[in-house]
Amino acid sequence: MRKLYVLLLGLFLAALTPSAHAADNGSWSVYPVSSKIAARPYFYLSADPGTSISDKVVVANKTAGPLTFRLYAADAYNTARDGGFAVRTVHETQHGVGAWARPARSRITVPAHGRVTVPFTLHVPEGAEPGDHPGALVALDERIDRGGGSLALGVQRAVAARVYLRVGGPTVPAISVENVHISHSQPLVPGFGTSTSTISYTLHNTGNVTLDPKVELRAKGLFGRTLLSRDLSRVPSELLPGQRVRLTEPWRGAPQLDWGDVTLTASAQDTRESASASFLALPWVAVAVLLTALVVGAVFVVRARRGRAVGQGSVREAAAARVPEVSSSRR
Repeated sequence: MRKLYVLLLGLFLAALTPSAHAADNGSWSVYPVSSKIAARPYFYLSADPGTSISDKVVVANKTAGPLTFRLYAADAYNTARDGGFAVRTVHETQHGVGAWARPARSRITVPAHGRVTVPFTLHVPEGAEPGDHPGALVALDERIDRGGGSLALGVQRAVAARVYLRVGGPTVPAISVENVHISHSQPLVPGFGTSTSTISYTLHNTGNVTLDPKVELRAKGLFGRTLLSRDLSRVPSELLPGQRVRLTEPWRGAPQLDWGDVTLTASAQDTRESASASFLALPWVAVAVLLTALVVGAVFVVRARRGRAVGQGSVREAAAARVPEVSSSRR
């Protein structure tokens, strides 16, 4: 049987919170050349459209044998699963940093326990959009580790040093909350078990700068009663320009009988937007029993009315039969 090899590119990036440590997967690391002041966790660069800047990246080998890497620049994006920071693969089309940055060498071999420093140039084209253009410089091990079995799974590893580029011009922070939806899961018998609702929504960075959004969740029921008030924690700390992230939030102990609205408010640097969705919580078993009772009651009433109507018609016919015929004759 022909084996099917699936390529998985694992990009081991540094933590979301800036630190002094290089991006590292235990076998090799990638980081900027240290400045005259201190080590840099990432590349923080700024340039105007039509200008170029130069810098250097270091690839360090921590193993006992030489390693060969493909070195390339890539654009960054937010993952759909949790909004994490990720970068494009070498085979994807690049538009920002991935298209503008060029390492002096595209393939390097790093000796055991050694390091190689590679210069690179980043040219910002005329007409480039102002604002943030995040990306990375990636050291990709082009070897594919293949597993066993009839369906082999190939894993390709890479480590990336982040590049935070800001292109000169006006900055516009803006965020929106989109497509708020509520789904319910309720016990079959009201009062026996806990109901849970899942609130899903999309965060969209509609501006041109990276945002660290905060999201507030508020739910109100009939007559304006506050049912839920919470600041959400599972929100990406870096929402990149133009990116959308679909997120969910569980609501345990949601009401089993209520009608109201859920409102999500996202705020970040000089921007704040809200979106809402209505919900109707009903214990469906109780509703089904009530509807059944109403149907049965309606059928009983209709039959009773029909019975009375038939009975009244029979009485009238009987009365008409008992009335004697009166005949008159002229004398």
